[in-house]
Amino acid sequence: MKALFIGGTGIISSDCSRLAVERGWDLTLLNRGKQSSRPAIEGARVLVGDATDPASIREAVGDEAFDVVANFRAFTPDQVQADIDLFSGRTGQYVFISSASAYRKPVAHRPITESTPLRNPFWQYSRDKIACEDLLVAAHREDGFPATIVRPSHTYDATLIPFDAGWTMIDRMRRGLPVVVHGDGTSLWVLTHARDFAKGFVPLLGDPRVPGDAVHITTDETLTWDAVAQGLARAAGVEADIVHVSSARIGRAVPDWEAGLLGDKAHSLVFDNSKLKSLVPDFAATTTWAQGAREIVAWYDAHPDQQVVDAELDATLDRLVEAERA
Repeated sequence: MKALFIGGTGIISSDCSRLAVERGWDLTLLNRGKQSSRPAIEGARVLVGDATDPASIREAVGDEAFDVVANFRAFTPDQVQADIDLFSGRTGQYVFISSASAYRKPVAHRPITESTPLRNPFWQYSRDKIACEDLLVAAHREDGFPATIVRPSHTYDATLIPFDAGWTMIDRMRRGLPVVVHGDGTSLWVLTHARDFAKGFVPLLGDPRVPGDAVHITTDETLTWDAVAQGLARAAGVEADIVHVSSARIGRAVPDWEAGLLGDKAHSLVFDNSKLKSLVPDFAATTTWAQGAREIVAWYDAHPDQQVVDAELDATLDRLVEAERA
């Protein structure tokens, strides 16, 4: 069975690529060929091309056909339409990596299932993913295009600190400075390690039941944001001094964070994974956040060049803390 992964060396796709090769897939990766912070995927062929440029993808792929094409790097409807045009009649399954942030916000009911309506008035990223899904649903309904939609929710690996502040957050913890958590810290969140995501993703490849369908892949561990912060602090060998600041106030202070907070992280998310488990009966997410946090801290401690503190952000967080505690 031949598969093409567009991307293949990112946070989500690296573990998917590795597991696909282990399970016997003849895997081709299409990416820019740049050195990644993740280990190279042994056993996969690499084509060089720009995943954001349809002409580059077309040139790299040539006239090849694949049993599965999975695009981890499609974010806009024009990219997805180009894939529909290119791979129609040349693949038995096209897998689009969407996002669980596409589910309706504010959240009307929990747990979230695949039939939860898609609507996000806060975040353009999510609206673009919804538009991509709409194209694929129409292409399947009208022309039989074999699209499968997969929705991850905050999937991470050792290189990804699940706070927008990144290493600045851990640095503040280790310096004994207060760290900012949005809201009152009790909203619920789901963090899925990329290894666990791959265990749900790879078995869907080539499964004749899933073209035309959508499925989300998440762990069953649900955490408060305070628990996420404390788990990271414990992994770093300290206790977190948490200061709660409203998501709206944080968004005003750090505009780049506003859409992701109001359109995703500020809401309590709990997912029903029964659909995935019916398709992949042996799926089990086994990496707890405590273990994942230790892996993150260990990776950054082993890569001091990645320990970048954003001085401007650091000062902004100081101001937010001072205003909240005044």
